[in-house]
Amino acid sequence: MNTYSKTLLRFSAIFAVIGAFIGSHMAGAGGYEFRTVHAHILVVGWLTLFAWAIYYKIFMPANKKLAALHVWTAIIGAIGLTIGMWLYYLRPFNFNETVITILFIVGGTILLISFAIFLILTFLKTEDET
Repeated sequence: MNTYSKTLLRFSAIFAVIGAFIGSHMAGAGGYEFRTVHAHILVVGWLTLFAWAIYYKIFMPANKKLAALHVWTAIIGAIGLTIGMWLYYLRPFNFNETVITILFIVGGTILLISFAIFLILTFLKTEDET
């Protein structure tokens, strides 16, 4: 398994466990305050990173620097978005509202950049095509 695939797969597994734990907690507690964060952890963190892990298992882009940038913006963006979302919606600490909003936006923007890079990668040559 190549490094990109393995890295994304491992992070997707971490997100899966966290998402399942939050879902279990919500069901047991009968409170659904975490539903938005739970959904994004599973969709962005687990499913998207897993799908990209499969992509890198099947295809290896010829542009290694762009692929590495994609992998790390995906991971950083998924973490940043979900933590920013948690802070924004649940306000667990007394952080400044502006700082929380900026963290949320920056995480989401980094994730959006990773999606744009992925789009570019799908139109570029892979190693087997060069």
